[in-house]
Amino acid sequence: MFHRLRRILLIIIASLLGLALLVFLAGTFAMRGSRPRLEGTVQLADLDQPVVVTRDALGVPDIQAQSRPDAAHALGYIHAQDRFFQMDLQRRNAAGELAALLGPALVETDRDTRRHRFRARAEIVVAGVIGEDRKILDAYAAGVNAGLDDLQTRPFEYLALRQKPDPWRPADTVLTLYAMFLDLTLSTVNDEKTWATARDNLPPALAEFLLPRGNRWEAPLQDYELSEPVSGVVLPDSSAVDVRTWQYGDQTYGEYHDRLRAESRQPPRQDTSGSNNWAVAGSMTGHGGALLANDMHLSHSLPNIWYRARMSWPENESTGEGKRSVVGVTLPGTPAMVAGSNGQVAWGFTNSQGDWVDLVILETDPKDPGRYRTPDGWRPINRAAEIITVAGAEPDTLWIEETIWGPVWTTDSKGRRLALRWTAHDTEAVNLNLMRMETVDSIDAVVALAGTVGIPQQNLVCADDQGHIAWTIVGPIPRRVGWDGRLPVSWADGTCRWDGYHDPAVQPRVIDPAEGLLWTANSRVTAGADLQMIGDGGYGLGPRARQVRDGLRALVRPVEKDMLALQLDDRAVFLEQWRDLALETLEQAQPEGDSPRADFLRVVGNQWSGRAEVESVAYRLVRSFVYECIDLVYKILVKDVFATDPEFRPAWLPYRHAVTWEVLEGRPDNLLPPMFDDWDDLVLEAVDGAMKFATDNERDLADYTWGARNVVVVAHPFTRFAPWLSRWLAAPPQALPGDSFMPRVQHRRYGASQRLVVSPGREEQGILHMPGGQSGHPLSPFFLVGHQDWAEGKATSLLPGSVQYQLELVPRK
Repeated sequence: MFHRLRRILLIIIASLLGLALLVFLAGTFAMRGSRPRLEGTVQLADLDQPVVVTRDALGVPDIQAQSRPDAAHALGYIHAQDRFFQMDLQRRNAAGELAALLGPALVETDRDTRRHRFRARAEIVVAGVIGEDRKILDAYAAGVNAGLDDLQTRPFEYLALRQKPDPWRPADTVLTLYAMFLDLTLSTVNDEKTWATARDNLPPALAEFLLPRGNRWEAPLQDYELSEPVSGVVLPDSSAVDVRTWQYGDQTYGEYHDRLRAESRQPPRQDTSGSNNWAVAGSMTGHGGALLANDMHLSHSLPNIWYRARMSWPENESTGEGKRSVVGVTLPGTPAMVAGSNGQVAWGFTNSQGDWVDLVILETDPKDPGRYRTPDGWRPINRAAEIITVAGAEPDTLWIEETIWGPVWTTDSKGRRLALRWTAHDTEAVNLNLMRMETVDSIDAVVALAGTVGIPQQNLVCADDQGHIAWTIVGPIPRRVGWDGRLPVSWADGTCRWDGYHDPAVQPRVIDPAEGLLWTANSRVTAGADLQMIGDGGYGLGPRARQVRDGLRALVRPVEKDMLALQLDDRAVFLEQWRDLALETLEQAQPEGDSPRADFLRVVGNQWSGRAEVESVAYRLVRSFVYECIDLVYKILVKDVFATDPEFRPAWLPYRHAVTWEVLEGRPDNLLPPMFDDWDDLVLEAVDGAMKFATDNERDLADYTWGARNVVVVAHPFTRFAPWLSRWLAAPPQALPGDSFMPRVQHRRYGASQRLVVSPGREEQGILHMPGGQSGHPLSPFFLVGHQDWAEGKATSLLPGSVQYQLELVPRK
């Protein structure tokens, strides 16, 4: 009996092991079956002539085609093979269709996005694409579907989700562009609503103080000498604001402080977001060629948002004569080269932070809230149903309310309904003209083209092979009438409105500046009439742009490696003055030798390296001290807004560092919180707060390093829901230097999405690296290759290296 039971048990165990082996083998086959094809010959329908695709050791493709549409076809093919799931998420994100793939957890996200009705808008845009652009758009979509179909099994993400990928359509390319609008320009609406809340609920002098239009750290291209200066922070006098006379009610000072402190540990978008680009004229460089540098800062993910590529085709496609070649980064989902060089011109972008979104106060009928006033009289708020498909659940119905200006978006602190007016909602403001950058031959041609390009509005910096450099805004600029667009107003009587778009010929520009340098870093670039045209969508503070500018001015005959070194600059120049303030105040207070204040004085005084280094305790302490100062200053000034608007976020107010610094430097009695004896007392409290946070939970101060916090995560989206998958779907976590107010912007899940340096015509000396690898497949040899070069800041060649793989795409017979 015992032997029989043992034999049965062994059979069961063997069966289970066999089943497990079969499952493992099936999973392995499925995973391997979805790997990209790297070699051989593939017959493709809709391809006119053969295309050769070679790849180097990093997986960078070199596409050699006989026409631009065939190059787009091949690019679509390899995009789909390496990155289809990424492309699918982007189009679904813009269309509000994520729940159909990922289930009920994404319904609210879809409800928020579906209000834009981007799927319908994308179809309208595509219907207007004609000629060569339509050929390229259709060829790209055909290539994507061919690449997807050529995989032996569907991409592994769909196997895990038990879903099938939908084919790619031309409208999905436009949806990919809309995804970038969502990422780059819509968030400024949060600024506008927050600023309006402050305006509507604070005394006018205090609101003006907390909503400055400039600050002392800005480094605009159009400097103050060129036009009227932008007003900075103006301290209100005691006749206008005196916190000593305020009533504080039942809520304690500590409650305000706890709320503000919780927000400030993660700086808001204005402090963290952005990108860098700059150019040096050929007359200033070591080799005589103009230099272009660009590092676009975006959220980290695997795969990275960009895909490296070089594409070549004949200059004269009918005769096959000449050669056009473009190299840089593409955006999977689109056939265009986003940033790079075509041999004659190099270009790169940063987010402009201009004002491309407005909130319109709706004057609704008191007797019928479903009506609102317009210049042509009362109109009904239209309602339209959107059905949201949900994987594993019943569909969800969303009712969208729309006005002539855009969808009803939110309400303000007074309960008034606000509609959203956004350039992305105008189908004439979205197009494929970015592809024209591939064939421009001078900075003059770039500047003429920029205003006609239908993408999110960006700072475009470019350089040409004749040594010239230029800056302008790419994308359409709305023509505002009646107000500056900074805060919500009513458009009901027509005195405030958008009157179409400015003529591209009059858009702001700087061409060949006298000092031979250009730079942008998401802070204010312009002044005077140009600033009025672009508006203020929440500019960055300015220290990063200033550090870039000063770094450029310090260089003598720079070459490519000097540009990369500046991109990696992690010097904490901005924090130096804050450190000096803390040390001077502590030295006067003479803290006891074994107190937290004495520890702060010792560490920050003796261990300061002046950089955001991973091993630095001093850097992290000073950084924490800065945010403690901000909290202590703001908690009293904005207290009355909390009761009015529970969603109010002081962290979204503009230039908080600048406001705080001016207060600490000016030390006005009328703004000193009443719980402090003097401003030194407040500074010492900020030191105490920084030290308390540093030693929370009995943490040793020596362990409070910047690297302990700045551990960079570059991972596949699946790992957010299943962290255990990080072993296979993420780069190893790594502490990296860098922070907000310096050229090397780096946070846990945010930083440089690429670093590009190139002199047009000298591409062989160019540099390009990025986080992650070319492929989104964990079994691909290109899943993480090149990532460590990005993390360590090593120069990687812009041009593809020696051929490791060759794939031939040929027309199907």
